[in-house]
Amino acid sequence: MSISFNVNNNASASNILSNLNYVQNQLNQSYQQLSSGNRVNSAADDPAGYAISQQMQSQINGLNQATQNAQTGISLTQTASGAMNQVESILQTMNTLAVEAGNGTQNSNDLSNLNQEFSALSNQIDMIGQNTQYNNMYLLTGSSSSSTFAGSGSVVAFMLQVGAQNGQTLTVSIMGISSTALGINGASISSQAAATAAIASIQAAITSLSSWQAQIGSSQDQLNYTVSNLQNAAENLQNAQATITNTNMAQEYTLFSQQQVLNQVGVAMLSQAQQQPTAVLKLLQ
Repeated sequence: MSISFNVNNNASASNILSNLNYVQNQLNQSYQQLSSGNRVNSAADDPAGYAISQQMQSQINGLNQATQNAQTGISLTQTASGAMNQVESILQTMNTLAVEAGNGTQNSNDLSNLNQEFSALSNQIDMIGQNTQYNNMYLLTGSSSSSTFAGSGSVVAFMLQVGAQNGQTLTVSIMGISSTALGINGASISSQAAATAAIASIQAAITSLSSWQAQIGSSQDQLNYTVSNLQNAAENLQNAQATITNTNMAQEYTLFSQQQVLNQVGVAMLSQAQQQPTAVLKLLQ
């Protein structure tokens, strides 16, 4: 083996410096992965993994927003259902008044007083139907010109986006509520005969309203199951994404420790290699 002494090119120092730069880059990457908890912080870390993780993140974001949409839909159905419950209570009171007025023991003054309360309750049903709102949208009017939902006849249909993909929607239909829709508009208990007819009308209205409430309840149950399914899907997808992007802390810290040792050794060796040209001076002494 020949020994070469020169001052213009220190091959040993150049090689050590190259290795040291590589180790330093690895250290910087480890610092980032350990501090952020993410193995993939940019496309340069893992191009394929980064692309897959971004697609997954898009789905996760969509599922989370769809969950919120469904929960908003639940709030809407609860608002409509609460108003219907009030109407149900009013109808029960009206039925009681009609049964009371149907008794032959009531005189004309009694019937007039009963009918006055009966009419006021019927008007209150109309007020509830006209004024029940959610987010400034009328729920029980049976029609609307708002672009956020479509009215058709006596039904208002709300289309909810309850999935991350196009077309994953659920429609909630709400019947319009009014004394006319319930078939009691013009009903009276001012006489025993009118009261007898009103009893049949009120009981039919209670039956109809109960059916509409059941429809709202079914939609609410469906939304509740939808929320659970969306949350489960988002959680599973988040776990799948984590296997791609998250840092294996134990493994990465082991590599980090090795790189620190290599970095320290490299610095020491670079110092030694840089002293080789001084051997030329000894030849000149």
